[in-house]
Amino acid sequence: MTLENLLNNEDERIRRFPIAKEKIFLGHAAVTALPQCAAEAMAQYAYSSSKDHQEFPEFIETMNDTRRLAADLVGAKASEIALLGPTSLGLSLFANGIDWRDGDEVLCYQDDYPANVYPWVELQRKGVRTKFLEPEEPGTITPELVESSIGPATRLVALASCHYLTGYRIDIDAIGKMLKERGILFALDGIQTCGAFPTSVQNVDFMSCDAHKWLLGPMAIGIVYVKQENFEILRPTLLGAWNVHSPDYITQEKINFHPTARRYEPGVLNASGIVGFKAALELIDEFGMENISSQLLKLKSHLINKLESLGFSINGPRIGPNTSSITTFKPSEGNALAIFDKLNKAGIICSCRKDRSGEQFLRFSPHFYNTETEIDRTIEILTLGTNS
Repeated sequence: MTLENLLNNEDERIRRFPIAKEKIFLGHAAVTALPQCAAEAMAQYAYSSSKDHQEFPEFIETMNDTRRLAADLVGAKASEIALLGPTSLGLSLFANGIDWRDGDEVLCYQDDYPANVYPWVELQRKGVRTKFLEPEEPGTITPELVESSIGPATRLVALASCHYLTGYRIDIDAIGKMLKERGILFALDGIQTCGAFPTSVQNVDFMSCDAHKWLLGPMAIGIVYVKQENFEILRPTLLGAWNVHSPDYITQEKINFHPTARRYEPGVLNASGIVGFKAALELIDEFGMENISSQLLKLKSHLINKLESLGFSINGPRIGPNTSSITTFKPSEGNALAIFDKLNKAGIICSCRKDRSGEQFLRFSPHFYNTETEIDRTIEILTLGTNS
């Protein structure tokens, strides 16, 4: 089915996305509601696991297929993908697995989501300096800003592919190429773009993203990508029988890691999550990444026009290549949290977030199956909420 056909067939849209029957779900930048295909796959796996052990042969095949689908999504090799979540797990593996030298510097952004800040700050205990980027506008991490902030001791730059509050989408390739020319490692938190916009790891060394946002999958499963040439640079810090060579489950005298990215998977995996993740990846593949991105930008434009006509102040880019499906805004009058509660009671699911100063914002993050009709209905409730 094409995306256009889905959006023009309300019965099919609701069948595939049951949340749409009774609610308007605009919270994909937080935790997604599962599509029917993922929920059914997980339920079937649970039932099958009551009749057999949980790693029955069909699951092993599913695991391999999921690894391949994830690799195709980000332009990697299946051998470079570990199936791990949440995002913070992968980011911590990156931070803890490198053989840091005293005086090394990591460049990151303090006002990124905390999961992509704390692992790097913790490295200060190892003598690593954490340097924070200082953009002119919140979340606006440009290649020029990164380049001007690099110092002689900078060994790694850690960024989010899209800022969780402003929705600013970075130029991954431009930043990655510039860092590669300087021999600096590039770690990416990809959770706010994977599944929404093309997110290539061609110029990235490490990337982590859980499935529970734009990838429309379950929680605590996702993609941990490590470029093959970095396997020896990034030593696994979680060890078990799965990733260390243990013939016949017998411990060996020396530690020899699995030759692929499975070296970062220490033990049994989140099997139920993998099954649901595979179904979600197949769904995204069915409708096509370019079609999904186009629909998200179309919804963004429609939403921005409605919000601005009501006098709302938009926080973040409205148009252009750095735009995402995250739209954060604040009312000219009234309390954002009170409006959030009214929206929630009306069956409209979104987010309420604060910046460092404590200012409150409403955040809408629709996905490709949302419609302009849903946006219009949301605006109606929003108008009532601000006028009451």
